[in-house]
Amino acid sequence: MVGLVIGMVAVVVIMQVFALSEGSKRTTTSGDDAQTNGAIALTIIQRDLRQAGFGTGAFPILGCNVALPAPATWTLSAMAPVTINHASIPAGDANTDTVTIVFGNGVDSTEGDRVISQPIPGPTVYTVTTPTAFAVGDRVIALPPTTPSPCNLTMEAATNVTASPPNVTVATGVAGVSNGTLYNAGPSPRVLVYAVRGGALTVCDYTQNDCSLVANQNLSTVWVPIGDNIVSLRADYGQDTSAPMDAVVDSYDRTTPTTACGWIRVSAIRIAVVARNAQVDKTTVTASAPTWAGAASAAFDLSSNTSWQNYRYRSFETTVPLRNISWQGKQSC
Repeated sequence: MVGLVIGMVAVVVIMQVFALSEGSKRTTTSGDDAQTNGAIALTIIQRDLRQAGFGTGAFPILGCNVALPAPATWTLSAMAPVTINHASIPAGDANTDTVTIVFGNGVDSTEGDRVISQPIPGPTVYTVTTPTAFAVGDRVIALPPTTPSPCNLTMEAATNVTASPPNVTVATGVAGVSNGTLYNAGPSPRVLVYAVRGGALTVCDYTQNDCSLVANQNLSTVWVPIGDNIVSLRADYGQDTSAPMDAVVDSYDRTTPTTACGWIRVSAIRIAVVARNAQVDKTTVTASAPTWAGAASAAFDLSSNTSWQNYRYRSFETTVPLRNISWQGKQSC
């Protein structure tokens, strides 16, 4: 009997030690998962933000509506290097932002090339100053010498490029572009929309799928998951409000510009993501939500999940300069 009692006590002690060890292991592992997922998610977005506006952020075309090239049959309204909560994009999970990033991948003429003339017949041929800056397959945007109002432009592929005469040929073209500008977005421009959907960071390629359709927002083939257990994505515009402009961020806000002069003042983007562990705890392990520098150090709103306090979180935040905007220098605004 004594031996049995001692054995039972030993079993209880062993089970308690095992339970504590397993709980500690679970806590450590889940915290590592959140750390890894959050860091990867922020790195992916940050990488694309650094490219924002390359070949697509020239002052004359900022804020214009651009019909995207095939296979797209839709238009990106108010094109800008980075747009927080674009009006045409369905919202993500409650209390999260969407971030639309636009950039090209051309090798030259990111600020556009002058169109000398348009040979007759038709508007499909542009005689340019530097034909070597273009290649067959490059997506180009033709802008007349006077920016149209409303500014509705078309991005289409170059079907032929010759050095003599220095012509760039497209399938449809735009009339009246003599003395205007031909912008080159490269062979594979990107329009990427990031959003938190269903507790995961997702991305939609606007050049391949219509990200604006509500019917598409739950399709994993359109909104592709790239990071699990991401519960919040928030962003701010870093504004250069100096007069004259000095390319230095003076304040942060969430007001989306509506003019080219407004867009050229967006010098940086402050962005934050929150990741949580996959394992829900039985007790409260997070007393208060993590905070970020945006909105006067406000806390992330995680209340859409009634059991949010039963998870552990890791928040990640950074500020990314929009170098392709700053390199354009001061504008007459």
